[in-house]
Amino acid sequence: MSGFRTMTVAQALMTFLANQWTVDGQERERTIAGVLGIFGHGNVAGVGQAVQQLHAEAPGLLPYHQARNEQAMVHQAVGWARMRRRRSTWAAAASVGPGAANMLTGAALATANRLPALLLPSDVFATRVADPVLQQLEQPHDPGIQVTDAFRPLSRFFDRVQRPEQLFSIALGAMRVLTDPAETGAVVIALPEDVQAERLEVPEEFLAPREWHLRRPLPERGPLERAAAAIGGARRPLLVAGGGVLYSGAEDALRRLAEATGIPVATTQAGGGSLPWDHPQYLGGIGATGTTAANRIARDADVVIGVGTRWSDFTTASRTVFQQDGVVFVNVNVAPVDALKHGSPLPVVADAREALEALAAALAGHRVPAEHAERAAAEKRSWDSRVDAALAPTGATTPGQPEIIGAVQAASDPRDVVVQAAGSLPGDLHKLWRVRDPLGYHVEYAFSCMGYEIAGGLGVRRAAPDRDVLVLVGDGSYLMLHTELVTAVAEGLKLVVVLVQNHGYASIGHLSETVGSERFGTAYRYRDPESLDFEHRGPLPVDLAANARSYGVDVIEVRPGPDAIRDLTAAVRTAKASDRTTLIHVTADPRVYAPDGGGWWDVPVAAVSTLPATRAARTTYEEDRRAQKPLLGGRPEGAQA
Repeated sequence: MSGFRTMTVAQALMTFLANQWTVDGQERERTIAGVLGIFGHGNVAGVGQAVQQLHAEAPGLLPYHQARNEQAMVHQAVGWARMRRRRSTWAAAASVGPGAANMLTGAALATANRLPALLLPSDVFATRVADPVLQQLEQPHDPGIQVTDAFRPLSRFFDRVQRPEQLFSIALGAMRVLTDPAETGAVVIALPEDVQAERLEVPEEFLAPREWHLRRPLPERGPLERAAAAIGGARRPLLVAGGGVLYSGAEDALRRLAEATGIPVATTQAGGGSLPWDHPQYLGGIGATGTTAANRIARDADVVIGVGTRWSDFTTASRTVFQQDGVVFVNVNVAPVDALKHGSPLPVVADAREALEALAAALAGHRVPAEHAERAAAEKRSWDSRVDAALAPTGATTPGQPEIIGAVQAASDPRDVVVQAAGSLPGDLHKLWRVRDPLGYHVEYAFSCMGYEIAGGLGVRRAAPDRDVLVLVGDGSYLMLHTELVTAVAEGLKLVVVLVQNHGYASIGHLSETVGSERFGTAYRYRDPESLDFEHRGPLPVDLAANARSYGVDVIEVRPGPDAIRDLTAAVRTAKASDRTTLIHVTADPRVYAPDGGGWWDVPVAAVSTLPATRAARTTYEEDRRAQKPLLGGRPEGAQA
């Protein structure tokens, strides 16, 4: 192919993006499914014009969709990417200055979750011919620093197109990172507003369809053999499945390994769905928000196989959940940084599916000791009984959150997707939600971003239009970012939103209590002019149901009373039967908690205080911290000192 086309930089970039394809085995789909854009000063005449022109010339080639908030655009891209197992994402285009800055939180979320999102923030004039322009930062010590530079520590790839000719190498570099399982995250191409509209002679080769084949690295023989030997010699092994299992499509390989060997399995938040909740080897979530079944088996495990997990503090319960002396970690991960975490002596840098299949072959005929399997089964039965009780209606006038989860679960179908991110709901869902489908549990917990739920839910719905999306959101998180309900109405994208009214921050209120801060500043109440705080007056008369109704959303209000849970289940069924977005408003008692799973989270308490509650909390904190290990890992048997 030869020849050139005369285009603007923005036109060339949009046409390039429309022709990128991700290939993963037999799966082939567009790497960039479309553009989410808010146009303003800096991109309306560049990217905006290019998207419009492409729409006129080839409708549907690179679909454009509106949004109401730039941060929410990135959340939509992330929600889509997770549902598509990282094979595809969206581009998010924003204007100069505040529009670009609004995407920073979304960039951090994408990178923290290792999920691809392409961000196209506009930048000020590269020529500086009109300097300073509206919405430009002025830093006397470095005039070159702009808002877009703030993306550098938040992204996996950052570059700025200072000259038109740079576009070719920058665009190709961006695509490489977007489609690399070990490197992916937020990918940022900053576009100065003048450069966007400049003329460029574009080689036809740049615009032609291009395939990006996802890497699925095989495990090296030596690390695999050492890992298999450690697992084969274990008396009490445990496998911890993270998000990498789902991104690799490795859930069937995981199930076969678990069934063949009898190794019990626990999951991180991102790994929820790796096994269905009722699978005999599945113990539920692990760590700070985990189950007693998983955490008790983890406490005595002698070999822990982590597959596709980044081993966050919630997963390790701040390094307290694994208590066996000399416990050895086998870390399977496509990213070396995760495979080598916590001093693992047995890293396996490989794709999750490839590694699980290789381990199954290496462990053929091996079974865990009968007493270990029996204990894991007993712990599972015990926990399942506790969940049954927690989910059951109590008849309380104001139900607790576990009952609310039970009511939503009762009305849900196996392929429904529950979406959550922040507050007390992620912890309760990790313990209580009974996942029946690999992609049915969508909890953003690497960044745990308040406001993710509705926007992320839209991304899920776009990616899986044949599934119902159940967005569970507390009032605190709802108030952070609810305007994408307008997007749902505008595009006919059906969501079922269950808004749990706590009149404040339920999760932080509980945490505040445990660290001796007595729920200070966590309730939504009138400010008292005498005490100068928000602790002593009544709750605010905010009507969030009316807010949602004003956007054109159907609203069902569940009134407090002994039948609230029955009415909530009926409301979810009504919403699922509708083809419109429905918000269900239910008031909860924020002091009713899910069963304790035995996990701990390290939140330091003030070492010195005049408050009795804080001093008491510090004493408890020092006692709990004694179980914390300075390092995880261990040395495999036979290794030389």
